[in-house]
Amino acid sequence: MEAEGSSQASAAASESQATSERIKLNVGGKLFETTLSTIRSAGPDSLLFVLSNRPANDPNPVFIDRDPEIFSVLLSLLRTNQIPSAARRFSTQELADEAAFYGIDSHFRSAAAPPPFSGIDASIVKSISPASEGLPSTFAVADNGAVWIAHGGQISSYDWSLAHTGTLRTHLDEIDSICRVWTEIAAVGSESDAGLHFYDFSSSRHVGSVHWTDPSDPRIFKARVNAITASETSVFASFDCPHRENIVLEIDKERIQIVSQLGRQSGNQAKHMVPSKLTFVPATGVLVGTAITSGAFGYSGYIRIWDPRSGDVVWETNEPGAGRSSRFGDSFADVDVDAEGLSIFKLCSKSGDLGMADMRRLGDDPWVYLEEKNPSMVNYGGEVNNLLMHCCWGQVFVGRGGSLEVWSRVQAHGGSIEGESGREGLFRRNFVDKRGDSERGDIKKIEGGGDRLFVSREGVEGIEVWESSHTSGAVPVS
Repeated sequence: MEAEGSSQASAAASESQATSERIKLNVGGKLFETTLSTIRSAGPDSLLFVLSNRPANDPNPVFIDRDPEIFSVLLSLLRTNQIPSAARRFSTQELADEAAFYGIDSHFRSAAAPPPFSGIDASIVKSISPASEGLPSTFAVADNGAVWIAHGGQISSYDWSLAHTGTLRTHLDEIDSICRVWTEIAAVGSESDAGLHFYDFSSSRHVGSVHWTDPSDPRIFKARVNAITASETSVFASFDCPHRENIVLEIDKERIQIVSQLGRQSGNQAKHMVPSKLTFVPATGVLVGTAITSGAFGYSGYIRIWDPRSGDVVWETNEPGAGRSSRFGDSFADVDVDAEGLSIFKLCSKSGDLGMADMRRLGDDPWVYLEEKNPSMVNYGGEVNNLLMHCCWGQVFVGRGGSLEVWSRVQAHGGSIEGESGREGLFRRNFVDKRGDSERGDIKKIEGGGDRLFVSREGVEGIEVWESSHTSGAVPVS
């Protein structure tokens, strides 16, 4: 009898412990029961964690005056770390707002984020377009996939979920370059208005401007911005004047003041043009600038690398006419920098080939040309006038007219490849788009962030958003 009583007492204690590990929630009139460990997985700063600390002997369910159907989705997210299929009934913004209320927005962002971007398995999932003046002049993408779209003299902001968060009106007639300096601070420039201007999205106001002036040279006035990039402490912008004198200025991000000048030049020749693209490379602390022009005799331009600490040019090449290149006459039509991989890529204007240079081993002719292994893709279909490229995630995205392709790194057989001659085997080329995609218009700009690729096209309203296709089917773009 004593053993039987002991067993009953033990069972009662286990049942009591199990009951104490559960919690009942009344959300909008609907009763939910779950475990304390589930809602505490939301994190110590969340509302759910706070509610879980109520007295254990309180028999009444915790009441939360919110939508019970969305809460069901979020509770499933806490249980499985995945968003259930029931979430399709709600917009991403509705789910994100409720997740923020409960303090689990980081959990939701992690689960809702697209997978690592694969250029060979991607499709258009959305087109985002400002409500007014929807033809984008340029755009900038943050690391988390948030995007700022410039249209006319306005900038429309979209968060990581691609929900519109506001539109800021600037004093400029047109914005041609934009850079995210801080989370809420944009540096913008215009080819029709002088100066570099800073705007704060959180307060919708202009916070400062920088102009290139030279008291000793009265010709230096109304200098316009062509390209902008930023480091952790500085903003770099290229300026040029109506008489083509140009310079790169380094501006302190905190004080919005000029701290140094780089590479002032006359601009009378192709090798002295204003840089149209700037890239800061954090690993080495150098600034890469490129300038390209095209005319009756083809493309010409330069790539130049500065060390902002000394102000010196540490490497440069001019095409055509510099180095011992075997590709003389096949000048680059576009250049981009893989800052993480410490590589420079150029897109040849006549052959359409892709060249790669290791920034750690630059010399007179550092280029290795990537070899196309797929016989069905060797023919580029003739000379294309509109060529551009963008590097991100160890991939190189190339726009040829309206078509979009990707050069992706592949694993070398037997490990690493010795010597530069084998580097072309590290990449393979594939089409990203389908024929219908390429017929929408010539690609104007490509940029990546938040495991999404953003593409704008000449004369087309809105920005295309691409994600890996195994998580999201293609959605027609109107």
